[in-house]
Amino acid sequence: MSNRVKGTLCILMAALSFALMNTFVRLSGDVPSLQKAFFRNVVAAVFALLIMLRNHEPFHPPKKSDWVYLMARAAFGTLGLICNFYDVDHLNLSDACMLNKMSPFFAIIFSLILLKERASVFQYAAVLAAFGSSMLIIKPGFSSATFPAIIGLLGGMGAGAAYTCVRALSRKGEKSARIVFFFSMFSTLVCVPSMIMDYHPMTWGQFFCLIGAGASAALGQFGVTLAYANAPAKEISVFDYTQVIFSAVLGFFLFGQLPDGWSVLGYLLICGISVAVFFYNRN
Repeated sequence: MSNRVKGTLCILMAALSFALMNTFVRLSGDVPSLQKAFFRNVVAAVFALLIMLRNHEPFHPPKKSDWVYLMARAAFGTLGLICNFYDVDHLNLSDACMLNKMSPFFAIIFSLILLKERASVFQYAAVLAAFGSSMLIIKPGFSSATFPAIIGLLGGMGAGAAYTCVRALSRKGEKSARIVFFFSMFSTLVCVPSMIMDYHPMTWGQFFCLIGAGASAALGQFGVTLAYANAPAKEISVFDYTQVIFSAVLGFFLFGQLPDGWSVLGYLLICGISVAVFFYNRN
């Protein structure tokens, strides 16, 4: 099996896992976003810790230069995570997912800044076109849905920067379990002050939903980390958009959600641009 095929299978697994994570987050109800993020990250950190202990991996990276990318991955990833959780509570699952899926286009920009990986004029034009298409979902204006949509786009930016750092760490030979563990622990610690000051009691149903979100997130984190370790984002990122399909199906059957016509047009344009970039890269 080629690295490209491995990366594709891993990104599909991650897409389904993250769609399930968002569904569990929505099902958990009126729990604050940072509290949801805390439980999601604790579970993921435990998964990563068990794998590190089984493989006898040290907690510190072998290269001191890796700390910079680990910190950047954790910070950007935490930003993307919190924005995404806020979005899931305030938008349709498919809208929140699509805005977060702007991350591959942001990854092209951050790859230039952080990794000095230059893209073509066509790829940069695709970034601008995708950003313009996202406006159909955001619908700039003074409606109550505009602010959550902007937060969603910010989350996509954070995720794109985080995945670029994952790519850099994988090229340096960093272990996937340590990348996931470091990010999960960092995010958990960031959420602790909010947990202390504004903890909301939960029902058992909410608690198990958040445990399910954490388990799904752990599987998704390993999937996306292994995916970008096996293949560059420009070759496999198009398959990450299957999460929108998974989210739309789950949102319809569980919450009766239907995106409006402008959002659907935005989905089609962004997915179409992604497919065009994918075939351009292959050629």
